[in-house]
Amino acid sequence: MSSPVGIFTPRVAHLQRETSESSIDLSLNLDGTGVSDIRTSVPFYDHLLTAFAKHSLCDLTVRASGDIEIDVHHTVEDVGIVLGQAIRQALGDKSGISRYGDALVPLDEALAQAVVDISGRPYLVHTGEPAGFEFHLIGGHFTGSMVRHVFEAITFHAGLTVHVTVLGGRDPHHIAEAEFKAFARAFRLAKALDPLVHGIPSTKGAL
Repeated sequence: MSSPVGIFTPRVAHLQRETSESSIDLSLNLDGTGVSDIRTSVPFYDHLLTAFAKHSLCDLTVRASGDIEIDVHHTVEDVGIVLGQAIRQALGDKSGISRYGDALVPLDEALAQAVVDISGRPYLVHTGEPAGFEFHLIGGHFTGSMVRHVFEAITFHAGLTVHVTVLGGRDPHHIAEAEFKAFARAFRLAKALDPLVHGIPSTKGAL
């Protein structure tokens, strides 16, 4: 959000989404300290979103419920949609941001890389997860396939270009968490306000 010189406009968003499959209430502060309060009714997803908030230095509050007796898919994906929408709203016109960020994050034997461009053009490249990862139940309820679904939802609705690459790993929990932490660290750099950047960081004048 643009503002007169010397006046800081908070980069925050509060969104709600109600469907027949889920109910989401989400608050986001891009300039926070990593404080979070996540209750999605899907415990491992809470764990991943808590890691995202902590390592992106976003303050994030999520209250979500849904038809998890059928599957966690709807609730997990819908939270990703709302988080993406909140990111887009909180970024405003993107004036003064660094725009690009990248990170390489290990978690024991797992290693993940993420690159983020706050481009306004949704695009996800997601590679490297080991064969069978998408079928694994993490925590008994969260399938590995949901990791990509979440990144797709965030990327599309936030207007980000994101590359996430798994470079190594054996334990599905470690792989998923490394991916989210790498994305968080890359997003932290991309959303950061750069005092050397004046206006929109694009030759087109808009992102």
